[in-house]
Amino acid sequence: MENRAEAPVVPDTHACQFTGMAIAHIPYHGWPDCCLLSNGCVEAVIVPAIGRVMQLRLAGETDGTFWENRALDGQLHDAASAEWINFGGDKCWPAPQSAWPQHQGREWPPPVAFDSCPVDVVATARGVTLTSPVDPGFGIQIVRHVELDEAMPIMRIRTEYRKLAGAAVKVGVWSITQMLEPERVFLLLPEQSNLPGGYVRLMDGEPADLKIEGRLLSLVRNPGAFVKIGSDAASMVWVGRASVVRIDAEQGPGEYPDGGCVTEVYTNPDPLPYVELETLGPLANLSIGDRIERTTTYAVTPRSSANPEDEARKALS
Repeated sequence: MENRAEAPVVPDTHACQFTGMAIAHIPYHGWPDCCLLSNGCVEAVIVPAIGRVMQLRLAGETDGTFWENRALDGQLHDAASAEWINFGGDKCWPAPQSAWPQHQGREWPPPVAFDSCPVDVVATARGVTLTSPVDPGFGIQIVRHVELDEAMPIMRIRTEYRKLAGAAVKVGVWSITQMLEPERVFLLLPEQSNLPGGYVRLMDGEPADLKIEGRLLSLVRNPGAFVKIGSDAASMVWVGRASVVRIDAEQGPGEYPDGGCVTEVYTNPDPLPYVELETLGPLANLSIGDRIERTTTYAVTPRSSANPEDEARKALS
């Protein structure tokens, strides 16, 4: 089985001076043998030892857009541990989360091959391919193709789930990007949403300063509660202090997790001030030999105005 739709097209309004694709092997915050991808517009840092795309930033900048738990610099995850180690960065899990106990015998932490497991790395023409071991619970191998655009400040991650062992599973690709606390997060709601009001609350915490103006839903991080909302929006915008990131989910027909969510936004309370921008693919029944894949697109631009809504509308134009 192959389940795929066309990736979203990002407007070409953010072109920059292309200086050539480069891959450098670097140490990064205590981890050896990491990969720095650069196309002259943006840079991405991959940490194979913990299976993460750890950072995304404009070329030449030292501060990025992804949240990193610097208290865990250089540490590794023990797959036998019952504790979750929250490194930050970008990763993927199998959706829906409600099916985890059925396949791994516990609700938490996440399946071992999907979260913080060391991965093999192979360089490609525009980036790297990361390949995990086969997860013992789901029988799935995760392959993530991380690429930078030829001449734009854009990163694309094509995530494959390859079913290689065990009984059939019903699963979808779920990509989770932990990002620094924004000034605001925006979602572009569809013209006709399948969800009442355009979104659904997935946790009890109250979304902070949630607004809907036309098709634009926005919110900020709630410092005192765990908050999560889901939507059938395909595009999200993170507006930070110095830069803006647009994240697009690849769309296609099918049954989406969590009641029809294509994207989800989670905001974490203090003391760890981060948010998660998440994309989900439709659920598919996978038997041995089947695979599904989904592409998430990240476009980064420098911030140019004081108004976060203006920044979001410009990113979405």
